[in-house]
Amino acid sequence: MRISRKNILKHELIGLDVEIVNSPDPYQIGIKGTVVDETKNLIVIRTGKDLKKIEKKYRTFEFKLPSGEQVRVDGNKIVSRPEDRVKIWP
Repeated sequence: MRISRKNILKHELIGLDVEIVNSPDPYQIGIKGTVVDETKNLIVIRTGKDLKKIEKKYRTFEFKLPSGEQVRVDGNKIVSRPEDRVKIWP
């Protein structure tokens, strides 16, 4: 199954380009790069110079899909272990 706007919550996020578009920490807004790791509560982004560990909760992420489509995702909806998201979101 190809990753799309409708099924992004069920897919692997590692390897996708991402930008933080909303955060309670204003210094995080605008951080962008490639997702290189993910835990239950964090997304790790390679920004080119370094790695940024960003909490998922209360953030909004904009992912670029392989098709080029941009998709905004509420971080609260992806607070879970990646392998468990398939079970949570039908």
